[in-house]
Amino acid sequence: MSLINIKNLTFCYDGSYDNIFENVSFQIDTDWKLGFTGRNGRGKTTFLKLLLGKYEHRGCIEKNVHCDYFPFPVADKTFNTIDILSGIASEAAAWEVLRELNRLEVVEDVLFRPFETLSSGEQTKVLLAALFLKANNFLLIDEPTNHLDSEARATVGRYLDSKRGFILISHDRSFLDSCIDHILSINKTNIEVQKGNFSSWWHNKELQDSFEQAENDRLQKDIKRLECSARRSARWSDRAESSKIGEHVGDRGYVGHKAAKMMKRAKNIESRQKAVLQDKEKLLKNIERADELKLSPLSHHARCLAKLEKVQVYYAGKPASPEVSFTIKEGDRVALCGKNGSGKSSLLKLVRGESMATSGYFHKAGGMIVSYVPQDTSFLRGSLSGYAEACQIDGSLFKTILRKLDLSRLQFEKDMADFSGGQKKKVLIARSLCEKAHLYIWDEPLNYIDVLSRIQLEELLLAYRPTLLFVEHDGAFVQNIATKKVLLQ
Repeated sequence: MSLINIKNLTFCYDGSYDNIFENVSFQIDTDWKLGFTGRNGRGKTTFLKLLLGKYEHRGCIEKNVHCDYFPFPVADKTFNTIDILSGIASEAAAWEVLRELNRLEVVEDVLFRPFETLSSGEQTKVLLAALFLKANNFLLIDEPTNHLDSEARATVGRYLDSKRGFILISHDRSFLDSCIDHILSINKTNIEVQKGNFSSWWHNKELQDSFEQAENDRLQKDIKRLECSARRSARWSDRAESSKIGEHVGDRGYVGHKAAKMMKRAKNIESRQKAVLQDKEKLLKNIERADELKLSPLSHHARCLAKLEKVQVYYAGKPASPEVSFTIKEGDRVALCGKNGSGKSSLLKLVRGESMATSGYFHKAGGMIVSYVPQDTSFLRGSLSGYAEACQIDGSLFKTILRKLDLSRLQFEKDMADFSGGQKKKVLIARSLCEKAHLYIWDEPLNYIDVLSRIQLEELLLAYRPTLLFVEHDGAFVQNIATKKVLLQ
């Protein structure tokens, strides 16, 4: 066991006047299984890179362990997987390699295949195994679930639960609960560390927020009451003082004493009021504002928007999906579930209207307007205003939705190519929310999206009940949103 001490850490990127961290201090144990959470753009990945020594900073980071970062680039993906593993974890014995792969449910033959031929999920598992095979290192694991299907997430969660000594950035609530024992959270004004999993941290946060909100309301009432008392006492003092003037005043000394007493009371009330205001200023600083989102789904004259009977999609004459049958009726929220490579995205594209080779029966209602959120965000570049204009959506509404999703105004003037993965995904979701459609098709919309924004989207979909066809591996989101699940075997 050793400790990593962060003392008065301050950091901002070159050319920026806004500190990402300012005088931050906390301590973590290198034996912990530490989940790292916070809204997009708060600096989670930046902090991991500071631990790696990538950036200059003010303050102190004290550690006596070596840190390794996931994901890391593979120099030549044409090499066989076993050669890549040997280069990373050269001290590991063959039986140790097989043990780790077995725990991750990776078959042995991947060792003798070129790394580039592995699926993205297999690559993720192999690289995680490679890092855990290295002795005496502390792992910094950044969003490992984005290329994993639900089954693979459960496997990696069990694997990480059997390990210790890592920081894990993830926004998947169920995944975090399965494998961590502490939470590191970047809040609006500070960073805090708590023992427990994500659910216990979230419960504590809700209790703290509720307490602060109730305390804030009580203090607000006290402030108004004290303001009225101070004004009343001041008026009484002024009246008493003015009554000393004139020929028919009796005991001027008594009247003056009474006026002074009332003025002193007014001053005491003002002091109490200042103390209450100071208490109030300590509250609500870390409450995350998640403004309500809105949506304008269209109603279609046909109750059934799409029907598939034993439909199979083909690429280059080969089946890209199993035979599948389901309907999409107005108000349905249909989740396509299955392993990576089972054809989920292909079926989304088919229903969207892309030309694809298929067998079986497929019918889609005529005149249907579809709003589509793709997996890929790499094509986003240029300004937000230019993107809104190209998509023919209301630019003001578009930016309002992005603000509600916690994209700062500072980002509005930047090139989208410089956005984080989560910020890019929010751009695509905000565009979709601006569009009036009969059917919304979302392909892994939550990749890189922070937990609070996921909850916002859940509340939106439950409130407006649009017709939705989607693929998502966040188990909590699927459980909360889907009215129908279609499993691709």
